[in-house]
Amino acid sequence: MSMTTASSASLERDARAVNTHAEHQVRPGEIAIGVIIGRTSEFFDFFVYAIASVLVFPTVVFPFMDRISATLWSFAIFPLAFIARPVGTQIFMALDRRYGRGTKLTMALFLLGTSTVLMSFLPSYASIGIASAVLLGMFRIGQGIALGGAWDGLPSLLALNAPDRQRGWWAMVPQLGAPMGLMVASGLFAFFVSVLPPEDFMSWGWRYPFFVAFALNVVALFARLRIVVTPEYSEMFKNRELTPSRVTATVKAQWRNIIIGAFAPLASFALFHMVTVFPLSWVALYTQESIARFLVIEMVCAAFGLGAIVLSGVLADRIGRRSLLGYTAAGIAAFSGFAPQLLGAGSAGEVLFMVMGFILLGLSFGQSSGAVTNNFPKRARYTGAAITSDLAWLFGAGFAPLAALALTQAFGLVAAGGYLLSGALGTLLALGLNVELAKRLD
Repeated sequence: MSMTTASSASLERDARAVNTHAEHQVRPGEIAIGVIIGRTSEFFDFFVYAIASVLVFPTVVFPFMDRISATLWSFAIFPLAFIARPVGTQIFMALDRRYGRGTKLTMALFLLGTSTVLMSFLPSYASIGIASAVLLGMFRIGQGIALGGAWDGLPSLLALNAPDRQRGWWAMVPQLGAPMGLMVASGLFAFFVSVLPPEDFMSWGWRYPFFVAFALNVVALFARLRIVVTPEYSEMFKNRELTPSRVTATVKAQWRNIIIGAFAPLASFALFHMVTVFPLSWVALYTQESIARFLVIEMVCAAFGLGAIVLSGVLADRIGRRSLLGYTAAGIAAFSGFAPQLLGAGSAGEVLFMVMGFILLGLSFGQSSGAVTNNFPKRARYTGAAITSDLAWLFGAGFAPLAALALTQAFGLVAAGGYLLSGALGTLLALGLNVELAKRLD
């Protein structure tokens, strides 16, 4: 602990020395840069694992099963990170209170990078048997604990410093990291899948994206330390009451807001994996299509999602964030009724599914951070937003690939829309019941 703290303190001093200027002022645009870099790094880690959970782990870790069963078991390990995130939040909030935000971020991102890069050294089932699955589960839990600690409060600070008539615009900024991370992760895997023979890819090619993830975490750490430890921003966090509160006390005082905040963005979080991980598993298991080709399709469609996230900022400032969340939830509910069948309608249907799904995802996901941030009083915003985000990801996204594939295997593609529909109904219910949330979002 003392070595980590000392190292972090050195990094913080370096960041202050480089970035402290006599006339430096806090600007939303400057915060946005740190937010985008940090979120892109986190989502890249996220998608590298997600893609490998379809293309790699069923063969490397569960080769003794048929392909569908092996993928289901791979997806069973997938939600461990989401289950561990609230635990990580509690651990690292305590470190934040005692050692500061810079130390917390340094330790969390070091753990995230270490857990991710260790996956690149994962021994196969052929080498160590079922211990391979145990190690994968442990590394996945490490990722989840680290992601719980990686909450830096910058989205909340960004929202609080945004002009009153541009809250929706600035609320969408943190969400840009998701499609950016997906595009980089999909591009890397598409490259290795296309240039390597299958046996080489399964032996060593798949490991390289995990090394890249560690490097990106280092870049993201310095980008975020540059902001959170400088005197101007430290004072701003303090003045805005964006300081860590005890998790148990926050839950006890704000449990209603936490529940509503967790369910308000449920539609977008459920759709998140339904247009990224699940269709990749469908193509890999039920079609003879080129995996590299579909990964390129994901990259292109992620660009549509990126544009839709930007558009969500414009629309939210015109019609209100709550209204936009409600409209998009209704759209996702309608989409769930016919979208899965598009996957079974050939190449054209797949592309239509992906384009429509990413546009809907961008419009809804673009404002999900705004729903979380503005549901809390300032004194509880830093910790409350972190807990709410953890639970929203757990309820909405954590089990989506497993549930969708299991439903598809049991009842056909049409049943996969049921999980998506439940998320949309959860959002509509949360927005309809919580009057206080409605007032704050509009």
